[in-house]
Amino acid sequence: MSTLPTPVTLPFVSYRALRQLLRNPAGVTGLIILLLVVVMALTAPWLYPGDPLDMVASPLLPPGADRAWPLGTDAMGRDLTAAIFHGARVSLLTGVGATLTGLIAGMLIGGLSGYFGGVTDNLLMRITTLFQTMPAFLLVIIILAISTPSAELITLSIGVTTWPTIARLVRAEFRSLRESDFVLAARCQGFSDWHIMVREMLPNALPAILVTSSVMVASAILMEAALSFLGLGDPNVVSWGFLIGSGREMLRTDWYLTAEPGLALVITLLGLNLLGDALNDALNPRLREQ
Repeated sequence: MSTLPTPVTLPFVSYRALRQLLRNPAGVTGLIILLLVVVMALTAPWLYPGDPLDMVASPLLPPGADRAWPLGTDAMGRDLTAAIFHGARVSLLTGVGATLTGLIAGMLIGGLSGYFGGVTDNLLMRITTLFQTMPAFLLVIIILAISTPSAELITLSIGVTTWPTIARLVRAEFRSLRESDFVLAARCQGFSDWHIMVREMLPNALPAILVTSSVMVASAILMEAALSFLGLGDPNVVSWGFLIGSGREMLRTDWYLTAEPGLALVITLLGLNLLGDALNDALNPRLREQ
């Protein structure tokens, strides 16, 4: 009985790729930034257990004016430090949730399209093209306009607009892998199509998917901030976009109302992009050989 040839080595789990990532100053910087944001999100309920929308002090206290409110207060007397910490939770949950939604839909559609080809490929790619022709931000606004905005709906809406990118990526990867020796051997041994796609082909496509996911998380966070800035976010939660939008009318007199959440948003997006570039360098075999 013949043995199954060894699939392509999975670079995303190799120690060499991990060392390459940790040797990259940009990657380490991005990783540290994201860890700090995650710590902020996880510790927010313990450090600031109350509702961040509660009025707790005098309005418009500038940063450093009172030790109890180190980042100051807004026009309603709400603690900006608590709001920024809780906003990190909203941004991360939205970014990760929307990305997971897009990944699940994209990998399913792209995998079926790339593996089976033919009529299945043509039909699924036409659907993908249809979604790509619609402006993503406009589609999300339409979905929120016809329903009651909530954090869950915003996450789902953003995820619905992100899957075509992953679908095309997975399709291309599967098309290049479906004639590989280990895939042909798996077919000869009688493995099901589902087993071949999930257990043999998908792990070898994960490096490219992982790199793209970091960009998707950043895009989802930015889109949620833009929606909240326009007043289309969940009114019951505090997000960085909500804080930026709330302070825009007092930008000249109380700049910190917009600058502080804006800086948190910019730093988080910077960390995600730095980490994404470092992952691409670490997981791309051609770049590692240079």
